[in-house]
Amino acid sequence: MPEVTVIGTTSWGTTLAVIMAQKGFGVALWARSEDEARTISAARENRPRLPGIPFPPSLTVSSSLQEALERTTLVVLAVPSQSMRENVRRLAPFLAPGCIVMSVAKGLELGSALRMSQVIQEELGPRLSGSCCALSGPNLSREIAQGLPSATVVASEDLRVAETARDLVTTPRFRGYCSNDLVGVELGGTLKNIVALGAGMSDGWGYGANAKAAFMTRGLAEITRLAVVAGADPLTFLGLAGFGDLVATCISPFSRNRRVGEELAQGQPLKAILAALGGTAEGLTTTVAARDLARRLGVEMPITEQTYRVLYEGFDPRQAIVELMSRELKYELEGLAAEP
Repeated sequence: MPEVTVIGTTSWGTTLAVIMAQKGFGVALWARSEDEARTISAARENRPRLPGIPFPPSLTVSSSLQEALERTTLVVLAVPSQSMRENVRRLAPFLAPGCIVMSVAKGLELGSALRMSQVIQEELGPRLSGSCCALSGPNLSREIAQGLPSATVVASEDLRVAETARDLVTTPRFRGYCSNDLVGVELGGTLKNIVALGAGMSDGWGYGANAKAAFMTRGLAEITRLAVVAGADPLTFLGLAGFGDLVATCISPFSRNRRVGEELAQGQPLKAILAALGGTAEGLTTTVAARDLARRLGVEMPITEQTYRVLYEGFDPRQAIVELMSRELKYELEGLAAEP
């Protein structure tokens, strides 16, 4: 049986560790400290982040990278995007050739605006970078941990790597697909978090289904414009990592990014929202990095620009909506298809 290592005791990392251990794989879940590893291991569940989901017998918890990575076939990186580089740098010396490294983080690195697979490849170097892949889709961890049906997509520049990783994570209730569009799958999963912030604001103001549907649709167009210029296949955004992930993140009450937007609309200070969130809302840093990337590539992203102003310049979010609604009227598929 394959050996799997999950780096990070996040709710998503724990969920993936549980469902792969349920398949009978030997799974090691790496924790940041001995205390955390001891507490989670003794409880046989991750009570702070995924309460009520018991660990299968083949799931172990360790704070030793050398121990957790011994004989591993697949390494799952389930850490916040801004700590990805640090974590990969720490584990790189323990990885054996041929090991598949899979990112499940949905963010861009601040400063560089690099996707997570690019960060991983930089840190691993040519010896291991060819075995890098990313998983994305409408994957709310709590639902998957509870055994509710869901689907995902695994992408790699090498389709054989994507197929192998897909087969490892697929279960009867978690259906995997594969793709060779690593750029598109990563950017779809990352940029939708910006749109989810605005969708949450729409919910907070009670703007209704029409407004939210229109905002999500224009958000998807914006995501696709940037991603295509960055080298993605536009068809990817009709799939699980594009449309699918966008819908789930914008409508679910479990979506942290949507919740942040909703509470901002209700007048809550951002600092207080984050203190009570109990997890990372990747859309906050992604807004900064995506705005930077869009400006470098010369791509217009009005939703991202207005979100940045609201989050970091103190701009009135209701006025941001007014400005989006009063932009110059255009052909709907401008930047995506030839005008008639």
